[in-house]
Amino acid sequence: MRTFFSEDHRLHFPQAELSGGEFVTPYERPSRIEYVLARLKERRLGEIVAPDAVDMEPVRKLLDPGFLAFLETAYDDWKAAGQGGEVIAAGMPTRRQRHDRIPRNIDGKVEYYCHASETAITGGTWRAAQASMACAQSAQREVANGARAAFALCRPPGHHATYDQYGGYCFLNNAAVVADMFRTNGAGRVAILDIDFHSGNGTQDIFYRCGDVMFASIHGDPLDTYPYFAGFADETGEGEGEGTTINVPFGPGTPYGPWAEALDGMIARIKDWGAEALVVSLGVDAYKDDPISFFKLDSPDFLDAGRRIGRMGLPTVFCMEGGYAIEQVGINTVNVLEGFEDA
Repeated sequence: MRTFFSEDHRLHFPQAELSGGEFVTPYERPSRIEYVLARLKERRLGEIVAPDAVDMEPVRKLLDPGFLAFLETAYDDWKAAGQGGEVIAAGMPTRRQRHDRIPRNIDGKVEYYCHASETAITGGTWRAAQASMACAQSAQREVANGARAAFALCRPPGHHATYDQYGGYCFLNNAAVVADMFRTNGAGRVAILDIDFHSGNGTQDIFYRCGDVMFASIHGDPLDTYPYFAGFADETGEGEGEGTTINVPFGPGTPYGPWAEALDGMIARIKDWGAEALVVSLGVDAYKDDPISFFKLDSPDFLDAGRRIGRMGLPTVFCMEGGYAIEQVGINTVNVLEGFEDA
């Protein structure tokens, strides 16, 4: 399995995030990727290559043009307004306020386009987000051209980015664009399987009314954890998309047994639905020692999960998402990929 990776991920490294009432070094940091790279090389999983240049046309096709224009210029606009630090939202639109007019002031624009203020924009964020998308696109082309699977070592991650908002460390939704590229290549039905601890609220948002992309996610109960306002079991899609969104939330302390049972149920639903291609949002923050999660999966469990996914027999693109137990993130990520290869 080839891995697509860009050194440009290092251009995005905010110096702080707000956590527990204080500013801390962001959990989503460049060193996460170093551990994954080291484990890929140690296990000799496959060739690690740079992606082709990003193609923004599929991105513009799927995501809000105004949102993309904002991301491209946000940092420069922030500095031009005399702001001294990184771009951080001071608030968000609230209930019963107007959401149909975009502020002219950069501070207001940031609040309009952001849904989680732990996510800062730096001078290198836009280039890093484009490089992350380039990895995902190159992995999709690899699979569309006949490979069984490919791994996009994406950073920043993507599954919390919606059609028109960023947050949860995510700016461009890599998995969503990959799924749409499979549709453009002729796949009648595409499934996105999200195994990150946190609900892929952004991916759900993009395809909620879509009948030919199935989104299936196992995650922490949003009553107990981020993103709090999406990912409930009764969110199943609307209109043509009714029945193509599957959410299985679990509470604190959930071990691998029920998690694996939910995974098997989703795999069965995806196969019965007739998916022709699979995108896996590969977060490994369900790990027992992850600092911002509360599931109890252990490293061997990720190997087994990979085998279960591999037995589906679908052309598969893995897009890296979360995982913040830094010293284990490489082991757990590569365990999923090796399990898939061994299936």
